[in-house]
Amino acid sequence: MFNSSDGTAGAVPFIPVILAGGSGERFWPLSRRARPKQFLALDGTDRSLIQATADRLAPLAGGMDNLLIVAGHAHRSLILEHLPDLPIENLVVEPVGRDTAPAVLLAAITIARRYSTDCIMGVFPSDHRIGNPIAFQDVVNSGIQAVTTQGGILTIGIRPSYPATGYGYLEAGESLDSVLGHEVRRVVRFVEKPTLEVAENFLATGRYFWNAGMFIFKAGEIIEEFRAHAPELLATLEGVIGGPRSGLVTAFESLKKISFDYAIMEKTARALVMPADFEWDDLGDWNAIERLLKNTNPNVAVGRHLGLDTAGAILYTTTGDDLIATIGLEDVLIVRDGNVTLVVRKDRTQDIKKIVERLKASPDFERYA
Repeated sequence: MFNSSDGTAGAVPFIPVILAGGSGERFWPLSRRARPKQFLALDGTDRSLIQATADRLAPLAGGMDNLLIVAGHAHRSLILEHLPDLPIENLVVEPVGRDTAPAVLLAAITIARRYSTDCIMGVFPSDHRIGNPIAFQDVVNSGIQAVTTQGGILTIGIRPSYPATGYGYLEAGESLDSVLGHEVRRVVRFVEKPTLEVAENFLATGRYFWNAGMFIFKAGEIIEEFRAHAPELLATLEGVIGGPRSGLVTAFESLKKISFDYAIMEKTARALVMPADFEWDDLGDWNAIERLLKNTNPNVAVGRHLGLDTAGAILYTTTGDDLIATIGLEDVLIVRDGNVTLVVRKDRTQDIKKIVERLKASPDFERYA
């Protein structure tokens, strides 16, 4: 029997789902195909991002027994290495990556069959940083209570602290309720990454929040949302989940990539948002390191750095004895990891993915991807 002291709602367990299928290519060369971003410790601690995510969520579920991970087969061993207390049956393996909508549906059907359609589940990325886990848990607990009592597809919206152009936003409408001190509002619309001017206007209104990709809903209700808005996806997966592995493989290989936001959240009439103020960063690319570690020094350095007339630089080396020396540089990123060195202007870090794509396409360079 589950109860609220275990961080759950009434007699229905709360099942957090960690989506761990990302490739983290914008953190290359530290993040590589065999060791994506979620398995790295980027915030100065000794816990990888996926370990820190599990640390935050397991207490809400009453322990690791009720925590699910959705990931690709290639990283199965890494997940079990980083999370040795995770029951192996709680690792839900995707045959191939098809973005977040199939991953969420796979988890929802698994949870509905293992527990019940009334089970409250949450969906959380594996590679985000939360600065205050206690505040995060407080918001999630309030979200659990809200969904338990009134249903809905609830997302956690982060109150923006600056006009970010690299994040998606959502516009919050009327206030519907207050649960354990946290407001529940209707979602008016989702907005893709805005220009700086638009982002500044968003902040001025107070109605817009960062879309953090964190959701809470009943397993059965989200399955019905897929039935209404993505029926072909549901029909493809519903009959093969729990059956022979070969059927699941064939089904996934037939799917087109589609995000959960696009498949469900932008179409449902039941989208709710719970605004939150805890410190959050999606660690989208190397510039996030500057946000995390910036101090009074002119540069941000992890490892040894000797600079002459260098300012606004991010320097990162994974080997303690390695030295990065710079002369006359501004606003650059230099990363040294093993046999690879990356040098790029900070305003071009989004193009790192293009380098990775070229590496994968070249027999001579594929091993560096």
